Parts: sequence; structure tokens; C-alpha cells
Amino acid sequence: MIRTERKYVEVLRILKEHPDPMGAKRLSELMAERGFVLSDRAVQYYLSYLDTMGFTEKVGNLGRILTPLGLVETDNALVDDRIGFIISKLERLAYRSTFDPVTSTGDVAYNLSIVPLESAENVKAAFDEVARAGCGFFNSYRMIDHDPRIPSGHVGFMTLCSIAMDGVFQRRGIPVRMAFGGRLEIENGIPRQFRDLIGYRGTTIDPLELFINSGLTSISSFVGSKTGIALANVREVPCAARPQVEETIRQMNACGFVFPVTLGNHVFNLPSNPYRLSIVALSGLNYIGNAVEHGIRIRTEIGAGNIPFSKIFNEI
Repeated sequence: MIRTERKYVEVLRILKEHPDPMGAKRLSELMAERGFVLSDRAVQYYLSYLDTMGFTEKVGNLGRILTPLGLVETDNALVDDRIGFIISKLERLAYRSTFDPVTSTGDVAYNLSIVPLESAENVKAAFDEVARAGCGFFNSYRMIDHDPRIPSGHVGFMTLCSIAMDGVFQRRGIPVRMAFGGRLEIENGIPRQFRDLIGYRGTTIDPLELFINSGLTSISSFVGSKTGIALANVREVPCAARPQVEETIRQMNACGFVFPVTLGNHVFNLPSNPYRLSIVALSGLNYIGNAVEHGIRIRTEIGAGNIPFSKIFNEI
């Protein structure tokens, strides 16, 4: 039953994303955000079943948490059920982004990386290289240490997620589609072609995270010599929106955003489309990729949430 019932899997996923004990009321609210409108009583029924399966357990009156068995079950949920999960998460973050580039106010989506305290200076050096080279989505980042998600003896790094761009476009009535994540080949500072592309709507994991973990980038080479392979995303918008898109990009650039690499009907080795513009933007994950290439152990939650834009700037 658990392997064929989507609602059960969604409950498990929510509990995995929120490690602290969670009650039925909050679960019901989060389920509704994902398209499952259930009463508190219905959620209690699902939780009771998950308890009997050994996937969840009650922590006093605080709510439920995942058991080790439940964590395994969540990771092993049907592949076809997990397809589209990443893009759905990013689209939720875009919807919740309220950033206005005219006033430089509002919320933006961010990634959160956690590293041991002894590695903090090395991570900062790796991130600074990316910022100076201009191959991140945004020209700054922030170090944090006072956050309940950061364990003792560790430090956090916030980097802007490129989905913030989608939020701005959407609020201006510009339909935008996150199409691909890829490895962009750059030679002497000139982008040449994509080596690989993965569609966001047909994958169970983030494409750019996959490229980093597979050792398929050479960001450290690029920041040193302007030649290497960096991470980039491809978005598509209607051609008719080009004037509004270009004006939005200009305004966001003035706020410190570093994009696009290029845009057009036929860019690099992507298929030509007379009706849609492709917007190629370097990813904020180039910060993380460069740190990994330096041999630093770093754990990152992509699309960790939304925060006010003013809080992303690092206090050095």
C-alpha cells in the first residue's frame, strides 16, 4: 500500500524535510501547499498507519518524526512518483519570492551549505574566487552561524538560488519555464557550448548537484584561467516578452545579479525555437562546486527557503 499511495509518500517527504517533530495540523497545511487538501483527522489516519508500518514515531505531544526505516522508505519511493519533485520544489520557491529589483526589497530563494568550522576559511576563499570571477548567479554570499539548522561546530553559507529570477518574471506576468541544467564549456572567457544537459522535469535529483558530485566540473580552472566547465541553467520565455525580459535583467544586474550568459532563439548547441527565448544563466551552485573541487566537505540544501534580499549580503 505504501508504495502505491502518493499521499503516504508525500507525508514521509515532508517529515524528511522537517526533522523536528511535526503535528497533524502543520502537516495538513504543508500537504495543502502540495495539492493534497486533507483534514487534520485525515492526516491523523495516515500517520497512524505509518506508525504501524514503523515509518514514523510519536514524540510525546510534539508530533511525529521519521524512523530510520521511514527514511529508507522515503528514499526508495517509486522513481516515477519522484520525477518532477525537484522542479515542483523550485517552483514553490519562485512563487514565494517577492523580490522587486526596482526597490531592491522583498524575499529571494537561497541555498544553504553547512561545513565544519575548521573549513570555514577555505570555503570562504573558494566562494570569493567565484564571486571575483563573476561565475555565480549573484555577486555575494553570506556566512551564518546562528541558525537551528546548523549543528554545533559548523558554519553555514547562504548563496542565492537562480530560481529568484523566475519569481521576478512571474510577478511581472512573464511566463518562464526552467528547462535544463547543464555543463557549460567556457574557453578564454567565451562560452562555447553545453557538454551535457538534463531536463528538470524528467529527473528525480537536481541536475547540477549531480554534475558536482560526479566530478564533472572544472570551476576552479575557470576562476583561475577563464577556461573550464561551469554550471548553468536554461530557462525559456515567450519571444514576445523580450523587451520586458531585457528590462528586468538590466534592473536585476544593477542589484548584483550576474546573468545572463546569453539569450536568444538559438544559443550555443541548443535547438532553435522561433517562438521562445532561451535564457542561459550561470548557477549559484558554482560557489559550492568550486569548494568541492578544492576537496572541502560541504553539505548543501538546494532551495532551502526564502529570505529578505537584504540578508544575503555577507558582513565582512
